[in-house]
Amino acid sequence: MPNPSSRPPNWGGQNVNLQMPPYLLKVIAVAVVVFVLVIIGAASSYIIEPGTRGVKITLGKAEDKFLPEGFGFRTPFITQIVPVLIKQRTVTLHADCFSSDLQQVTVEVCVLYQVPESSVVQIFRQYSGDPFDSLIAPRVQEALKEVTAALTADLIVKRRDEVKTNAIAASRLKIGEILDVKDIVIRNIHLSKELETAIEKKMVAEQEAAQARFTQVQTQVEAETAVIRAEGEAKAIRVRGEALKLNPAFIRLQIVEKWNGKSPLVVPADPNNSGPNLLLPLGSMNGLQKP
Repeated sequence: MPNPSSRPPNWGGQNVNLQMPPYLLKVIAVAVVVFVLVIIGAASSYIIEPGTRGVKITLGKAEDKFLPEGFGFRTPFITQIVPVLIKQRTVTLHADCFSSDLQQVTVEVCVLYQVPESSVVQIFRQYSGDPFDSLIAPRVQEALKEVTAALTADLIVKRRDEVKTNAIAASRLKIGEILDVKDIVIRNIHLSKELETAIEKKMVAEQEAAQARFTQVQTQVEAETAVIRAEGEAKAIRVRGEALKLNPAFIRLQIVEKWNGKSPLVVPADPNNSGPNLLLPLGSMNGLQKP
């Protein structure tokens, strides 16, 4: 008797053949091969984007030379390519500092930095690819604290350019050539409300004192100018008087030149007739003599 288990199943009185057609098996086999080739191809190639460089790691060991941007091949499942960004980056940083007069000052800055190509592999080995948190941030904060510690709180506010310049120089010295610190931009300087009020009052007082000094100097200059002018006028009058005294004929000449044609009455200034004479119109004297 035939084995019932070897018979095809019967649903609804019809026998169903579950055997897969040969062409379908070939399609599935080709699809599997293509899928495997794609996986292997993806695992054996790499693309390094513009603005980045690659670090080649084989069995956990990084090679000494970086890979340039572009397309390349690697050993699949053994070699790994890690990208390292070399574009300029900008990161915001806060530094809690103290001034020379022991006032707490919080400085908010933007640090602009870039990883040089020559430092790509070293940066990856020592700082896991991104050196900001482990290398840049602590050294920039330390530089800012050193710079602000040499100035009072009000000078830190007024000399922002000086604080910036000194902070950049100190940061570059501490970081070295492994990274290129392009710039440090001071965005804000936070002070306590009491300190801001005190600095504002001090600046107002300094402005008022400067205005008072200017007014004092201006008044002094005006007074000295008036004295010089008065001395000059007095000297001119004295010189003119001495000249007229030595030249009485000059007075007579001016009298003749300015005479209006009326007969004058000449009254001597003194009995000796040593000084200039007093001239009065004759008509006025005649009017005085009438009863």
